[in-house]
Amino acid sequence: MSFFDVLFGKPLASNEAHAEQIGVAAGIPIFGLDGLTSAAYGPEAAMSLLIPLGFYGVQHYLLPIFGFILALLTILYFSYRQTIVAYPNGGGSFTVASENLGDGAGLLAAAALMIDYILTAAVGISAGVTALVSAVPELHKHQLLICLFILAIIAIVNMRGVKETGAVFMLPTFVFVGTLLLTIGVGVYHAVATGGHPVALAAPPPPDMSKLEAFTPWLLLWLLMKAFSNGCAAMTGVEAVSNGVTAFKEPKSANANRTLTVIIAILIILLFGLSYVARAYGVTAMDPDATNYQSVLSIEVAAVFGRAWFYYLTMAGVLAALSFSANTAFADFPRMARAIAGKDYLPHVFLLKGRRLLFSHGIYALTGFTALILILFDGVTDRLIPLYAIGAFLAFTLSQSGMVRHWHKTPDAPHRHLKMFINGLGAVATGISLCIILVTKFMYGAWVTALLVPFLIAIMLGVKRHYVRVKRETEDPTPLRLTGLEPPIVVIPMARWDKITEKAMRFGMLMSPVVKVVHVDSDDADALGCVWDEMVLKPVREHNMAEPELVTVKSTYRTILSPLMDYVLKLEDENPGRKIAVLLPELVVRHWWENLLHNQRVQLLKLLLLLKGNQRIVVVNIPWYL
Repeated sequence: MSFFDVLFGKPLASNEAHAEQIGVAAGIPIFGLDGLTSAAYGPEAAMSLLIPLGFYGVQHYLLPIFGFILALLTILYFSYRQTIVAYPNGGGSFTVASENLGDGAGLLAAAALMIDYILTAAVGISAGVTALVSAVPELHKHQLLICLFILAIIAIVNMRGVKETGAVFMLPTFVFVGTLLLTIGVGVYHAVATGGHPVALAAPPPPDMSKLEAFTPWLLLWLLMKAFSNGCAAMTGVEAVSNGVTAFKEPKSANANRTLTVIIAILIILLFGLSYVARAYGVTAMDPDATNYQSVLSIEVAAVFGRAWFYYLTMAGVLAALSFSANTAFADFPRMARAIAGKDYLPHVFLLKGRRLLFSHGIYALTGFTALILILFDGVTDRLIPLYAIGAFLAFTLSQSGMVRHWHKTPDAPHRHLKMFINGLGAVATGISLCIILVTKFMYGAWVTALLVPFLIAIMLGVKRHYVRVKRETEDPTPLRLTGLEPPIVVIPMARWDKITEKAMRFGMLMSPVVKVVHVDSDDADALGCVWDEMVLKPVREHNMAEPELVTVKSTYRTILSPLMDYVLKLEDENPGRKIAVLLPELVVRHWWENLLHNQRVQLLKLLLLLKGNQRIVVVNIPWYL
């Protein structure tokens, strides 16, 4: 077994695809980690904006903010259940919006989702490493390097296939969920038992009093809207299951809906429970640039259990689960890219399945873009949050609007008016949330997303125009034309006479009786002309074959490629309607590094012929293998 097989797994045959399908247990870590682990950074994202209000802000506003978020999450849950049933072959925002609202809306959803998936991967990894440096502050200076290392591990795991990915991520998911549920349970118990005043085993850091400010009612409303928009980062993984319905075993829609139900139920408990425990224990967010920085989750777990073994087990589970939550993007981005490429808006390479029945090029692209984002933002979650959630909520709104149109076009669907109302409510709720997020985050980085969306749409439209032009110029509904056929004029560039050029001559004379050997003479030695009669013309005459013509071109400035190109293009002009076949003899070495020992004129000439030629110039490689 090769090292490549050990690292990425053995290749899978096409008929093994059914064995790669997954059930509910594997579906939770594959499609739910992003949503579930958002409970680790969603509350902190909201609480960080409540820092100017100190302890008062957490006590009075945190639970109402997350009450609105959880209500919105519930609406989306029922909306996406209907989408999964209506689109059993995958009902992502691009598919739903394209089919019901037109390609323009589909491209808007596609651009938004691409940005969201890249940020999903970046934020997940960054938040996981933040959990690590909270437990081990000495690693803070290596945060970016650790992020990139974890990204490489996730990419490799995903290259092994959907089923193995689920198996790898199942343990960290259950550790993450189990430890946090236990933290919530114990924290709530102590809060109730002590009348709402539990004693923290490890006292939370005091609020930063230097940043306390007085707010007018309008400024306070603005602050709360910003906190709500940051907290909405906890909802970005909701669409993942609807995009990946085809990954589930039969019945696909039923298994996908069961998975979605489990994910949303756990997420609601985690979000509300952690917010309640933070309020009960007086936990506030810390400045992420502080040298003694700890995440809200780290402070909460320490407050409930102290910094004993359970604390480190929990933080290890948080690190692993948050880091691996990027897998949701790795599971969905390639599928979405395939759907977009299927309509010619992305390169067709995204349609190809790799050795493990994955759309591997989608994984490559996502890995590269995620690494770029992490490097640009130095791996800090707080710097990524302002860009986050906008793409997801734009996709939510378009998807739910598309579903309203879908039910309108399906008059025979049972209970269609109720379904239309649910999806319509989802569209209105997410649309309002999108406006709040866009307004409150615009000056803090959301403008970047607002610019990137039309930029990506322009790229996709350019790709579409290219494929339309290719199809228009290459399609030919007429039968095979057999008129006007004649052998091409064969042109063979030749520097000297050897076994390589002899092979090219034999093939050229087999193709056509008109063979022109072009020799560029730059030193007046005329090495080929000296042996031409003896090595070429004499054997040709003995066999009564058409004699090839030796064309010697003088090169005053010792250039080779320009005289060859000029001759071929001139020959083409002088012979309208006749094909010119340029045979390029080349040496093929055994090892890649041996190419460095030989000039690459053949490759350059081939490139120039392809760029400057037209349909009448044909380039043929004549390899000689060492």
